[in-house]
Amino acid sequence: MSSRRNVLKLIGGGVVLAATTTGGFLALNQPSRAARAPWREAGQYDEFRRRALSYALLAPNPHNRQPWLVQLNGDQELTLFCDLERRLPVTDPQDRQIVIGCGAFLELLAIAAAEDGYHAIITPFPEGEDMANLDRRPVAHVKFVAGSGQPDPLFAQVLARRSNKTPYHPRDVPQALLVELAQAGGAFGTSSTCIGNTPLAARLRDLTWRGHTTEMATPDALQESVDLMRIGAGEVTANPDGIELEGPLIGAGRLAGVVSRETLGDPSSTGFQQGLDMYQEMAMSARAFGWLANTNASRTDQLNAGRAYVRMNLKATELGLGIHPWSQALQEYAEMSGLFEEVHGLIGGGERLQMLFRIGYADPVIPTPRRGLNAHLV
Repeated sequence: MSSRRNVLKLIGGGVVLAATTTGGFLALNQPSRAARAPWREAGQYDEFRRRALSYALLAPNPHNRQPWLVQLNGDQELTLFCDLERRLPVTDPQDRQIVIGCGAFLELLAIAAAEDGYHAIITPFPEGEDMANLDRRPVAHVKFVAGSGQPDPLFAQVLARRSNKTPYHPRDVPQALLVELAQAGGAFGTSSTCIGNTPLAARLRDLTWRGHTTEMATPDALQESVDLMRIGAGEVTANPDGIELEGPLIGAGRLAGVVSRETLGDPSSTGFQQGLDMYQEMAMSARAFGWLANTNASRTDQLNAGRAYVRMNLKATELGLGIHPWSQALQEYAEMSGLFEEVHGLIGGGERLQMLFRIGYADPVIPTPRRGLNAHLV
């Protein structure tokens, strides 16, 4: 903004705000502070399990569904369940990605408990599992052993961790940092690979972008995302989950009728095309990639991939790097099958790819909304 006496045009062909209203408009269209309260409240609980859980609920997870339900058992144990209403039946028909998100939750839980001196003994799927779909059986049972937890240096990054969904700077990531990052993800039987700006990275830029456009061109997959969009700070405050769309540009787009669930779900609309252009800029800015793979022989392998991924995310934060999952080509629905085979032939190495993500340098971003501890306790 060059001057408050000038008009501010926020979206082309759309909204023009008079100088006298600009300040008020911007103030009313800032991201929801209330929806980020759990980031400020983490660690502010007297009971050690609640304290650890307040950090665990900050874990990365698909579409920010936050599908975690926790039952506290006795004084030293808890049981983790999946909230079956928070799955993604179209883009994650086998619940693999949801289980990965549960693994990230469990790893942050273990890291936070260790900071208090507790070792978390995690038993995955103690009552059995179904590889086709999750059910009401527990995802994990956790027993805490006092005095045997060893603090993890990565705990220092938990509150600063982000999934940075912005265009990355045109700056290559040094190989030494990529090696450190890959080492952080090589845990729990999961193989971890990171590459810099090589010809393979160029192929992955193209492939991941085709994965994104395939998802956007699949009506049911697109609608699944649209239904989870929270447009504007009011909606984000009311439902601090899903895909948040906030800030002055979004507010201006709503005023202009460019940004709504209807327009964002309509491939012929201006709003849809603007969103696609924004994501293409993000995709093409990737200068490095990483991926995680394992045998996928059981649900435990999926949990382990989530545990490994969040450790990489924390390490990336420590190294000053942005990291952002871009895993559409790994999904199991019919329209993605060609890209699924292509990406596994390219980098799978005979294993099941669990996560694919871009890495780079980026401007800082604010935390993603969270629902708070009470929403997860049963």
